[in-house]
Amino acid sequence: MSSPRSDFRAGLRVTAPIVLGIVPFGLVAGAAAVSVGIPALQALAMSVVIFAGASQLAAVELVGQGAPAVVVVATVLVVNLRLVMYSASIAPHFANQSAKWKAALSYLLTDQAYAVSVVEFENDPKTSRRWYYLGVAVPLWVAWQAATVVGVFVGASVPDGWQLEFAVPLVFLAILVPAVTDRATGAAAIVGGTAAILARGLPYNLGLVVAALIAIAAGLAVESLTDVEPGGEAGAEDGAEVEAKSKTEPGADDEEVA
Repeated sequence: MSSPRSDFRAGLRVTAPIVLGIVPFGLVAGAAAVSVGIPALQALAMSVVIFAGASQLAAVELVGQGAPAVVVVATVLVVNLRLVMYSASIAPHFANQSAKWKAALSYLLTDQAYAVSVVEFENDPKTSRRWYYLGVAVPLWVAWQAATVVGVFVGASVPDGWQLEFAVPLVFLAILVPAVTDRATGAAAIVGGTAAILARGLPYNLGLVVAALIAIAAGLAVESLTDVEPGGEAGAEDGAEVEAKSKTEPGADDEEVA
């Protein structure tokens, strides 16, 4: 039987393997920040306030290259635009939560927390959305902050042969592969990956931004073509109804907004 406690523990269990990949990611982020001259306190504050690994690494790289502040801020905002899409997608699951809970849950939103939670919510409508999500997101936050602290203070002493930066793409691959479920997401993954490789030479790490925008456009284009195929429109409408129903049905304890 589903309960807030059991759902929280379920979130803890499913996120345990992901935490193993987050730790070296955080070590790299912390060590990279101090290596480009960012003071330790500011590096830690960046980790707490931004709490977004990809944009933190992008910002650190730009600071190291002496990029203007406006470029750094703009890059961080663009890289994090995906979180706006995540928020819009997952928001219906938290429609019954109070404003303070929505604020806390939104702060904890990451690629990993979104991907794992949405799959669970769609597969089991009775799951307590709030507590399962917290079970997934809180360990990720704790692991990231702890790893960043270690990276800031001892990251420079880690042998180069360990190549911790290799864990960064592995973490995102672990998220990406299960998320590719249809032609639209497959097209976005392939086109985005190809564009990122071709645009890697652009200054200020803009290749990542360009690749992300191209990937989104490719995914939307394929999705629109799929919707107009024979039988596709009706199927999409039926799927939307089922999805809307599953998103609006509260899980255990989710009817409480306090």
